[in-house]
Amino acid sequence: MNLHQLQARNQELSILNAIAQDLNRALTLEKALATALRQTVHLLQLKTGWIWLIAPDDGSSYIAASYNLPPIFEERTDLLTGTCYCLEKYINDNLSDTANISEITCSRLKDLEQGTDRLRFHASVPLLSNVGKIGIMNVLSEHSQELSDSQLQMLHTIGDMLSIAIERARLFEKSQQLGVIEERNRLAREIHDTLAQGLSGIALKLETTQALLENDKRDKANQWLTQTLEFTRQNLEEARRSVLDLRATPLQGHNLIEALRSLVEEVAEDLEGKLEVSGTHHPLEQRAELGLYRIAQEALTNIRKHAECQAFQLRLDYKVDQLLLIIADAGRGFNIEEKSSGFGLIGIRERVHLLKGSMTLHSTPDSGTRLEVSVPYNSNA
Repeated sequence: MNLHQLQARNQELSILNAIAQDLNRALTLEKALATALRQTVHLLQLKTGWIWLIAPDDGSSYIAASYNLPPIFEERTDLLTGTCYCLEKYINDNLSDTANISEITCSRLKDLEQGTDRLRFHASVPLLSNVGKIGIMNVLSEHSQELSDSQLQMLHTIGDMLSIAIERARLFEKSQQLGVIEERNRLAREIHDTLAQGLSGIALKLETTQALLENDKRDKANQWLTQTLEFTRQNLEEARRSVLDLRATPLQGHNLIEALRSLVEEVAEDLEGKLEVSGTHHPLEQRAELGLYRIAQEALTNIRKHAECQAFQLRLDYKVDQLLLIIADAGRGFNIEEKSSGFGLIGIRERVHLLKGSMTLHSTPDSGTRLEVSVPYNSNA
């Protein structure tokens, strides 16, 4: 390998490394694709390129990124919709490897003369994954020309990197959608466990009050009415708390430790305790930290409502490979076998499952309750 070839190879490796870094750190997939496309076009000393993706839900195609499009596309936006020769060839399994610029004439520009910057030909890079076809990348040229074997290999490698990035982004989006569904299910259970049960309790108390009034037991009826009013106020407060939970973004601008300290301050009027932290701080992905925050919030709510004590212990222990959250009280406790489906434990278990963590619950009557939740640091991968 001579000096010129070595310099060219080093430049190719440098660009591959830059594309890989951009794909890993870009905030959005669209930005990552646009950056990778621009670098690829420059690498081949061309001017224009675009990336078409196949929608996973209905199989339709759409342009996901473009670079330096000729003026004709501003006038003829229809050219950037629908199918074309290379897409059809790709979808019909006739384009399984990188095609040279000399092989495919762009059908979108073929019969046009004005505003095309004389672009006619393009190299086509199929984007594939384990689940099937993802899309195609085209880099355009004015002339039919042969790319070298190393350039074709470079395009093939870039196509593999793009395919991995796209599949990863779609899997992440799918996991977020599943998380939204799980959150809706949790909210539905919370509404049932709090608001629905509370309203049912109010109705029963009012029926009892009505029966006492019909039997001229006014003093007893007044007692029941007073209890019903207090019970109604408690349930109204619970409803407001649920609505605030929906609106709140406790981790916005804060990490888990800061958010938990704020939570301790919020419950200070009813409960006494503090946050203890040990180990070296290891930040988790925000979704994981929010899940742990909600677990702590639910556990403190259970202490306030059911433990019949005012003191609690809240601890974060950053271990080598996992984060341990501990919430404990010295209250009245309960029989786990009898009440394992109540007191918000279903929602806590589901959050732990979504975080790929584990949960241990210790409680016996009159001996308090201790909840331990461990989440591995790689749960946000």
